[in-house]
Amino acid sequence: MQQKNKPSATEYKQSSVMANILFGSRWLQLPLYLGLIVAQAVYVFFFGVELVHLVAKATHLVEADIMLIVLGLIDVVMISNLLIMVIVGGYETFVSRLNLEGHPDEPDWLSHVNANLLKVKLATAIIGISSIHLLKTFINAENLTDKVLIWQTIIHMTFVFSAVAIAYIDKLMSHSQPSQH
Repeated sequence: MQQKNKPSATEYKQSSVMANILFGSRWLQLPLYLGLIVAQAVYVFFFGVELVHLVAKATHLVEADIMLIVLGLIDVVMISNLLIMVIVGGYETFVSRLNLEGHPDEPDWLSHVNANLLKVKLATAIIGISSIHLLKTFINAENLTDKVLIWQTIIHMTFVFSAVAIAYIDKLMSHSQPSQH
Protein backbone atom coordinates (compact mmCIF):
# COMPACT_ATOMS: atom_id res chain seq x y z
CA MET A 1 0.00 0.00 0.00
CA GLN A 2 1.32 3.39 -0.97
CA GLN A 3 1.49 6.12 1.63
CA LYS A 4 0.55 9.64 0.73
CA ASN A 5 3.20 12.20 1.39
CA LYS A 6 2.26 14.89 3.84
CA PRO A 7 2.24 18.35 2.31
CA SER A 8 5.25 20.45 3.17
CA ALA A 9 4.84 23.55 5.30
CA THR A 10 5.20 25.71 2.18
CA GLU A 11 2.56 23.72 0.28
CA TYR A 12 0.23 23.88 3.28
CA LYS A 13 0.72 27.63 3.61
CA GLN A 14 0.04 28.16 -0.15
CA SER A 15 -3.06 25.99 0.06
CA SER A 16 -4.25 27.88 3.13
CA VAL A 17 -3.71 31.26 1.44
CA MET A 18 -5.64 30.11 -1.64
CA ALA A 19 -8.46 28.75 0.54
CA ASN A 20 -8.65 32.06 2.42
CA ILE A 21 -8.77 34.02 -0.84
CA LEU A 22 -11.50 31.79 -2.26
CA PHE A 23 -13.53 31.84 0.95
CA GLY A 24 -13.04 35.59 1.37
CA SER A 25 -14.28 36.24 -2.17
CA ARG A 26 -17.83 35.82 -0.87
CA TRP A 27 -17.53 39.38 0.47
CA LEU A 28 -17.50 40.62 -3.13
CA GLN A 29 -21.27 40.09 -3.00
CA LEU A 30 -21.67 42.74 -0.29
CA PRO A 31 -21.85 45.69 -2.76
CA LEU A 32 -24.53 43.76 -4.67
CA TYR A 33 -26.69 43.41 -1.57
CA LEU A 34 -26.09 47.07 -0.68
CA GLY A 35 -27.23 47.97 -4.21
CA LEU A 36 -30.41 45.98 -3.67
CA ILE A 37 -31.00 47.97 -0.47
CA VAL A 38 -30.78 51.16 -2.57
CA ALA A 39 -33.28 49.60 -5.03
CA GLN A 40 -35.52 48.87 -2.03
CA ALA A 41 -35.37 52.56 -1.07
CA VAL A 42 -36.39 53.48 -4.63
CA TYR A 43 -39.41 51.19 -4.33
CA VAL A 44 -40.36 52.79 -1.00
CA PHE A 45 -40.20 56.21 -2.68
CA PHE A 46 -42.24 54.96 -5.66
CA PHE A 47 -44.83 53.45 -3.30
CA GLY A 48 -45.16 56.81 -1.51
CA VAL A 49 -45.59 58.69 -4.79
CA GLU A 50 -48.29 56.28 -5.98
CA LEU A 51 -50.07 56.36 -2.61
CA VAL A 52 -50.14 60.16 -2.63
CA HIS A 53 -51.45 60.01 -6.23
CA LEU A 54 -54.22 57.62 -5.17
CA VAL A 55 -55.30 59.70 -2.18
CA ALA A 56 -55.12 63.02 -4.05
CA LYS A 57 -57.22 61.82 -6.97
CA ALA A 58 -59.48 59.32 -5.15
CA THR A 59 -62.65 61.38 -5.63
CA HIS A 60 -62.04 61.69 -9.39
CA LEU A 61 -61.19 58.03 -10.08
CA VAL A 62 -63.53 55.25 -11.12
CA GLU A 63 -63.41 51.94 -9.27
CA ALA A 64 -61.41 50.18 -12.00
CA ASP A 65 -58.72 52.89 -11.87
CA ILE A 66 -58.56 52.69 -8.07
CA MET A 67 -58.22 48.91 -8.32
CA LEU A 68 -55.40 49.23 -10.87
CA ILE A 69 -53.51 51.69 -8.66
CA VAL A 70 -54.01 49.50 -5.57
CA LEU A 71 -52.81 46.45 -7.51
CA GLY A 72 -49.77 48.51 -8.51
CA LEU A 73 -49.14 49.23 -4.81
CA ILE A 74 -49.51 45.54 -3.97
CA ASP A 75 -47.08 44.77 -6.79
CA VAL A 76 -44.53 47.17 -5.27
CA VAL A 77 -44.94 45.53 -1.86
CA MET A 78 -44.48 42.04 -3.34
CA ILE A 79 -41.36 43.11 -5.23
CA SER A 80 -40.11 44.69 -2.03
CA ASN A 81 -40.71 41.39 -0.20
CA LEU A 82 -38.78 39.63 -2.95
CA LEU A 83 -35.91 42.07 -2.48
CA ILE A 84 -35.86 41.39 1.28
CA MET A 85 -35.76 37.64 0.69
CA VAL A 86 -32.85 38.03 -1.70
CA ILE A 87 -30.96 40.53 0.47
CA VAL A 88 -31.39 38.83 3.84
CA GLY A 89 -31.54 35.21 2.65
CA GLY A 90 -28.74 35.61 0.13
CA TYR A 91 -26.47 37.41 2.58
CA GLU A 92 -27.15 34.79 5.27
CA THR A 93 -26.63 31.91 2.84
CA PHE A 94 -23.67 33.10 0.81
CA VAL A 95 -21.81 35.81 2.75
CA SER A 96 -22.08 35.71 6.53
CA ARG A 97 -24.41 34.77 9.36
CA LEU A 98 -26.57 37.59 10.70
CA ASN A 99 -26.58 36.16 14.26
CA LEU A 100 -30.21 37.07 14.93
CA GLU A 101 -30.98 34.07 17.17
CA GLY A 102 -33.44 35.21 19.82
CA HIS A 103 -34.11 38.57 18.14
CA PRO A 104 -37.87 39.23 18.34
CA ASP A 105 -38.02 40.31 14.68
CA GLU A 106 -36.11 37.36 13.22
CA PRO A 107 -38.12 35.95 10.29
CA ASP A 108 -39.18 32.33 10.85
CA TRP A 109 -37.81 31.20 7.50
CA LEU A 110 -34.33 32.62 8.16
CA SER A 111 -33.40 29.92 10.68
CA HIS A 112 -33.57 27.22 8.00
CA VAL A 113 -32.72 29.15 4.85
CA ASN A 114 -30.49 27.53 2.25
CA ALA A 115 -29.94 28.04 -1.46
CA ASN A 116 -32.70 25.59 -2.46
CA LEU A 117 -35.29 27.06 -0.08
CA LEU A 118 -34.37 30.53 -1.30
CA LYS A 119 -34.96 29.44 -4.91
CA VAL A 120 -38.39 28.02 -4.05
CA LYS A 121 -39.37 31.15 -2.10
CA LEU A 122 -38.18 33.40 -4.92
CA ALA A 123 -40.08 31.37 -7.52
CA THR A 124 -43.22 31.60 -5.40
CA ALA A 125 -42.79 35.36 -5.00
CA ILE A 126 -42.31 35.74 -8.76
CA ILE A 127 -45.57 33.85 -9.33
CA GLY A 128 -47.31 36.24 -6.93
CA ILE A 129 -45.91 39.26 -8.76
CA SER A 130 -46.84 37.76 -12.12
CA SER A 131 -50.36 37.07 -10.80
CA ILE A 132 -50.78 40.73 -9.87
CA HIS A 133 -49.61 41.79 -13.35
CA LEU A 134 -51.97 39.30 -14.96
CA LEU A 135 -54.88 40.51 -12.85
CA LYS A 136 -54.10 44.12 -13.85
CA THR A 137 -54.03 42.97 -17.48
CA PHE A 138 -57.43 41.25 -17.19
CA ILE A 139 -58.97 44.29 -15.49
CA ASN A 140 -57.67 46.44 -18.34
CA ALA A 141 -58.42 43.80 -21.01
CA GLU A 142 -60.68 46.01 -23.12
CA ASN A 143 -57.69 48.26 -23.83
CA LEU A 144 -55.35 45.40 -24.83
CA THR A 145 -55.10 43.02 -27.75
CA ASP A 146 -55.76 39.30 -27.48
CA LYS A 147 -52.10 38.74 -28.35
CA VAL A 148 -51.00 40.63 -25.21
CA LEU A 149 -53.46 38.68 -23.04
CA ILE A 150 -52.33 35.33 -24.46
CA TRP A 151 -48.62 36.09 -24.09
CA GLN A 152 -48.97 37.34 -20.52
CA THR A 153 -50.92 34.19 -19.64
CA ILE A 154 -48.28 31.98 -21.28
CA ILE A 155 -45.49 33.80 -19.43
CA HIS A 156 -47.35 33.46 -16.13
CA MET A 157 -47.93 29.74 -16.68
CA THR A 158 -44.24 29.36 -17.51
CA PHE A 159 -43.43 30.90 -14.12
CA VAL A 160 -45.89 28.53 -12.43
CA PHE A 161 -44.42 25.48 -14.21
CA SER A 162 -40.88 26.60 -13.37
CA ALA A 163 -41.72 27.06 -9.68
CA VAL A 164 -43.35 23.63 -9.50
CA ALA A 165 -40.30 22.09 -11.19
CA ILE A 166 -37.92 23.86 -8.78
CA ALA A 167 -39.96 22.74 -5.76
CA TYR A 168 -40.12 19.17 -7.08
CA ILE A 169 -36.38 19.05 -7.70
CA ASP A 170 -35.77 20.47 -4.22
CA LYS A 171 -38.00 17.76 -2.76
CA LEU A 172 -36.15 15.05 -4.69
CA MET A 173 -32.79 16.41 -3.56
CA SER A 174 -33.83 16.65 0.09
CA HIS A 175 -35.07 13.03 0.07
CA SER A 176 -31.96 11.71 -1.66
CA GLN A 177 -29.60 13.25 0.92
CA PRO A 178 -28.98 11.26 4.09
CA SER A 179 -30.70 12.79 7.09
CA GLN A 180 -28.48 14.44 9.63
CA HIS A 181 -29.47 13.74 13.23
